[in-house]
Amino acid sequence: MAKRLGEVGLEDLYRAGGSTISIKEATHMYQAIAASKASDPDPRRVWKEVVSRKVLKPWHPHHLHQLVYYSVYANWDVSINGPPLYWFPSLDESKITNLGRIMEIHGPKLLGTSYKDPIESFSLFQKFSVQHPETYWSIVLEELSIVFHSSPSCILDNSKKLEPSGAWLPGAVLNVAECCLLPSTHPTKEDNSCALVWREEGRDDLDVNRMTLKELREQVMVVANAVDATFSKGDAIAIDMPMTVSAVVIYLGIILAGCVAVSIADSFAAKEIATRLRVSNAKAIFTQDFILRGGRKFSLYSRVVEADPFKAIVLPVSGNSVGIELRKQDVSWKEFLSIANQRPRSNHYSPVYRPIDSTINILFSSGTTGEPKAIPWTQLSPIRCSADGWAHNDIRAGDVYCWPTNLGWVMGPVVLFTCFLNGATLALYHGSPSGRGFGKFIQDAGVTVLGTVPSLVKTWKSSNCLEGLDWTKIKCFATTGEASNADDDLWLSSKSYYKPVLECCGGTELSSAYIQGSLLQPQAFGTFSTAAMTAGFVILDEHGHPYPDDKACVGEVGLLPLYLGATNRLLNADHEKVYFEGMPMHNGMRLRRHGDVLKRTVGGYLIVQGRADDTMNLGGIKTSSVEIERVCDGADESILETAAISVAPLGGGPEQLIMFVVLKKEYSHQPEKLKILFSRAIQSNLNPLFKVSFVKIVREFPRTASNKLLRRVLRDQVKQELSPRSRI
Repeated sequence: MAKRLGEVGLEDLYRAGGSTISIKEATHMYQAIAASKASDPDPRRVWKEVVSRKVLKPWHPHHLHQLVYYSVYANWDVSINGPPLYWFPSLDESKITNLGRIMEIHGPKLLGTSYKDPIESFSLFQKFSVQHPETYWSIVLEELSIVFHSSPSCILDNSKKLEPSGAWLPGAVLNVAECCLLPSTHPTKEDNSCALVWREEGRDDLDVNRMTLKELREQVMVVANAVDATFSKGDAIAIDMPMTVSAVVIYLGIILAGCVAVSIADSFAAKEIATRLRVSNAKAIFTQDFILRGGRKFSLYSRVVEADPFKAIVLPVSGNSVGIELRKQDVSWKEFLSIANQRPRSNHYSPVYRPIDSTINILFSSGTTGEPKAIPWTQLSPIRCSADGWAHNDIRAGDVYCWPTNLGWVMGPVVLFTCFLNGATLALYHGSPSGRGFGKFIQDAGVTVLGTVPSLVKTWKSSNCLEGLDWTKIKCFATTGEASNADDDLWLSSKSYYKPVLECCGGTELSSAYIQGSLLQPQAFGTFSTAAMTAGFVILDEHGHPYPDDKACVGEVGLLPLYLGATNRLLNADHEKVYFEGMPMHNGMRLRRHGDVLKRTVGGYLIVQGRADDTMNLGGIKTSSVEIERVCDGADESILETAAISVAPLGGGPEQLIMFVVLKKEYSHQPEKLKILFSRAIQSNLNPLFKVSFVKIVREFPRTASNKLLRRVLRDQVKQELSPRSRI
């Protein structure tokens, strides 16, 4: 149990600081903390004061940060007060955020006398955006680099009841790739603006590489010319390679030429690549000969060939020539570009303009059960995701935005469009993000917004690979993909003097997140503070009835269907059946299924409790895997991560709680001891009736290629292992 703040002495601070602080510095820290507490004993204000005084430094040991943070909140009662807060917006800074600025301009007119300021009135404005999406989108479209070839007749035509997500911007014609590449006055994008910054793995001591908007546009147009000469308008063309500068150029070139990009992650086996090529009817695929990781070469082209695409365009991982023999029908990147060079002006191209609801990109769900869903992105999708980045992450001209990902996953296109439609610089690291090389790139590129996944943060923290690096230019972090660990986020936030770690959770089929953090609200580790702008949802009880919006509760989420950017169809599945069938009505509209189980805390913060199919029944009480994992992750310092599943015994009876554990490298443990530790932690933090039946220590967890934990696989393993026990 953490010490109370009043019990933390000078010696505790000095000892926790190790070699990083002197006794003089520890004394100053002790006095500053004491002064913060004396001015106001409320833990939230104490912590806010500690952060504002920069008492804790990014280079201090994590143990020191833990000591101060957890002692400040040692007496905090979550059931009464909600989650402990670690970041607080300032009124002055809130007014110059993207969203705060338009709230100051339009808030008094739209909300009347109810409008106070961007912080106090944020929730009111978010609800207004849900109730009046046409008004919100008419404002935000002026903030993005969107140029219509033909303007829309209106913002929303909801007369077409066959499109439950709404018919948005009907009549609009554009090419969204062109919008990414054109200079603009608002947001500020000039030809000499830096569009891309990148570095190759292993070249950490060299300057970062930069590409201007004009250079990017000309390279994209060369590719578009070659695509135009080789394929027909509307053809699907796959990309299976790391998210490099070349991949970005290819992606935009395909869309500029009026074709459809098919996103395939470079981690997939040949069978998975073949499935995606077949479902999308891809006419060709862009790929690399090899992938470089940690100085080693891994063949990519051979996997692609095994998937048997019609045609492959192959880029070299380094140099100008591919390092592998190609099939007859395949061509090298150099040969492909030479097609464009046969045209008079290879670096100029007239974009192919298409209706707003035309498909530009085919992405896929993880495919953890059966065939992956093929999800078409239209030209509405980039508008949605870039607007959310504008509103929630405050992405703007001058920002440098990095999110280690791949075009095969939704965050690849999301970060690409968010940068280029907001005038920000896209930062790419050509290599593994798990080591020091990536961390140094973040420092050297001057990254201001860094996106992560929780398992990556855990890797950085456990390896201590960022020691000595300066991440203080980062104004906010973002995270998605899986449940966050509060202590890992404490560590991450501390690297930039406690800048916010903004959670986001959504889906490929939504083009965005439906719940997020916000720079206009206080933030708590591992929680979401709001629904996204224009996004509405309810939390359903077990009878399908919505809980009141102000009630702390746990249940499956149901999304309000009117949602710019959400899909109206799937290529290989029944859209109605997947997202709407069986969902209850709400205010005359059928809710849209998402599948998350949400917990709304006291104070209105949101925590994802896992998927609806990860809910378990322990002794007649429903709980979630994620809730149990949060508690068990902190049960002992030896634990890297845990996974909770439940199984019913062969002969029937109550479900048994099974814990899988990955230990940190330097530790070993007996399963029986962990079983006791976990049971105690669960009983004291969740429910005294819960108990762990079995613990299994493993080296790693099975995950999808997008890093989602496959509890189903663990559940199947346990059923096989425990079935003999049930018969003894």
